[in-house]
Amino acid sequence: MTAVDERGMTRFFEEFEPPEGVKVELLRGEIVMMATPDLVHNRIVADVQDQIPRKHWERLQTTDVDILDEASEPVPDLLVLERGVAPGSGRLLPSQLITLVVEVVSKTSVDRDYGVKRSIYAAGKIPAYLIIDPIVAHCVLLSEPVGVGEIADYRAQRITKFGDPLPLEPLGLELDTSEFGTLTGVRRHHLP
Repeated sequence: MTAVDERGMTRFFEEFEPPEGVKVELLRGEIVMMATPDLVHNRIVADVQDQIPRKHWERLQTTDVDILDEASEPVPDLLVLERGVAPGSGRLLPSQLITLVVEVVSKTSVDRDYGVKRSIYAAGKIPAYLIIDPIVAHCVLLSEPVGVGEIADYRAQRITKFGDPLPLEPLGLELDTSEFGTLTGVRRHHLP
């Protein structure tokens, strides 16, 4: 897709009104729509949010992220930034203000969460990206973003099994994963 096409897609996306109960993201010029997530997913997001102290951190769900030089507006399941740095209003939050993004894997989001979103968040220089995977019962914490565009990636990776504590150095805390649920009846994948 050319740069002109991607800008046109971005303009279309800004005006698009999805049906109720549908999450919509723009990922490198492609509009992706997903159904409302599973209860396991929602409980994990709530559990993570509850463990991040509100006094120091703003914890936002379903907020569009603006990534410079990208035809992307991802909507992470949870994003965390220092309290007081976000603008007072608006639909897009600049990626350079974000400390951590969290995605909880579903049976239809595996490739996006481990692939294109990893590259997009790294291109946005978001310091930490946490993938919580209830299919294989582990968390992947990515840090140290490097590169630009589609070749951007994270240099460091830590995998933690559900039940083990997960150090979140960028937030100065340890995440308790012992109550994270798993998805049943979903075929296991082999990422990462």
